[in-house]
Amino acid sequence: MELVAGCYEQVLFGFDVQREREESGGHQKWTPVNDFTHHAHTASLSAVAVNSRFVVTGSKDETIHIYDMKKKIEHGALVHHNGTITCLKFYGNRHLISGAEDGLICVWNVKKWECLKSIKAHKGHVTFLSIHPSGKLALSVGTDKTLRTWNLVEGRSAFIKNIKQNAHIVEWSPGGEKYIVVIMNKIDIYQLDTAAISGTITNEKRISSVAFLSESVLALAGDEEVVRFFDCDSLTCLCEFKAHENRVKDILSFEIPKHHVIVTASSDGFIKMWKLKQDKKVPPSLLCEVNTKARLTCLGVWLDRATDKKESLPPAAEPSPVSKEEHSKISKKESGEAVQEEERQSNANAEKCGLSGDNNQPTKGNSLVSTKKRKMVERLEKKSRKKKKLQMMQ
Repeated sequence: MELVAGCYEQVLFGFDVQREREESGGHQKWTPVNDFTHHAHTASLSAVAVNSRFVVTGSKDETIHIYDMKKKIEHGALVHHNGTITCLKFYGNRHLISGAEDGLICVWNVKKWECLKSIKAHKGHVTFLSIHPSGKLALSVGTDKTLRTWNLVEGRSAFIKNIKQNAHIVEWSPGGEKYIVVIMNKIDIYQLDTAAISGTITNEKRISSVAFLSESVLALAGDEEVVRFFDCDSLTCLCEFKAHENRVKDILSFEIPKHHVIVTASSDGFIKMWKLKQDKKVPPSLLCEVNTKARLTCLGVWLDRATDKKESLPPAAEPSPVSKEEHSKISKKESGEAVQEEERQSNANAEKCGLSGDNNQPTKGNSLVSTKKRKMVERLEKKSRKKKKLQMMQ
C-alpha cells in the first residue's frame, strides 16, 4: 500500500505503509516509510489518480505525468490540455479521463497513452468529473454553471442541467443510485431514477473534498480542521472529529481485508490514516500519520493488487486517437456536445463512438512525451539561442 500526495511545492510524495503482523489480542502497527519524492512538474500539483499499476498527476503546468508503480519509474507526460488539469479519474486498467480549465474532457487509452476522444464539455473550466460504477455514464460540472451527464458508450452529451452557481465537486455513490453536487458549503443529493434533489446538507465552511463510506454515509472535509460524517437519507450529522491542525484538502475511503480506512491530507503537511468503526456515529481511530512538511493539495492511495475488478469502459467501436490538428479544432468549438469522430470503415458498430478496446495504429498526434526527450530538446534549443547570441555580438 502506498500513499501518494501532491503539493503546492511541485513535488509528489510516496509513502510505503508497512504493517506488522497482528498478534492475538494486540494491535497492528502501521508505519508510513518514505519511498520517493519526485519533482517532475513546474507548477503546483492539482490532481492525482491511481489504478492497479499507474499513478498520474495533473498540474497547473498543463501536463499530466505518469508513474509506473510496479517498476518505480516515470513513464512520460501527456500534453493535450491547454490549462490547469483540474480532475483525473481512472476507470479500471484501460481508461483515464481528464478534465481541465480549457473546458475539455479527454478519454485516454492507458495501454498506449493515446487520446481516444476529446470533448468540448463546458464553456468555462471543467471543475470536476465522476464516472458511474457501470462505466456507462459520467457527470461533470464546470464554471458555466451547468451539470452535464455524458453517455460514455456513444461519447456524447446526454443531459444538461443548469444550476444557479458554479459547482466544484460532483460524485456518484458506490452503488450508483445517487450522486451529489457540491456548491461552496452545500451538498445537493440527487436520486438517479428521478434526477431530482432529495435533500441538502449544509456544512459550516466551504467543502474541499467528499468520500462515500457507504451508499448512505458521506464523509466531508473543508476549510477547517474537522471531518464530519453525514447520513444522506436523514441529512443528519452522525459524528465529527478533529483530523488536523489546518484545513483538510483531500479525503479518500477504501477497504482492505479486516479494515475500512479513510485517509486525509491537510495544508498542515500531514497525511493521516484512520480506521473506521462499524458504527459510523463513533469517530474513527488514528492508524498512522506522516509529516511531509509541505502544503498538500491532492491525495491518492495505490493498492498493490493484481488487477482491478473494473477492466474497461463498456465495449463498443473504438474511436481513432485524436491528433494535434483535431485538438486545435476542438479547442475552438463552443458547444457542450461531444465532438464527432471521423467515420470509420463500415461495420455493425461503426456509428457508435464508444471508448473501449485497443487501437493498433499509433498516430502522429500521440500525446505521450518522454521527459528525458523533452529536457534534451529544451537543452538543445537553449544552446542554439546562446550560439545565435554570440554570433550577433561578434
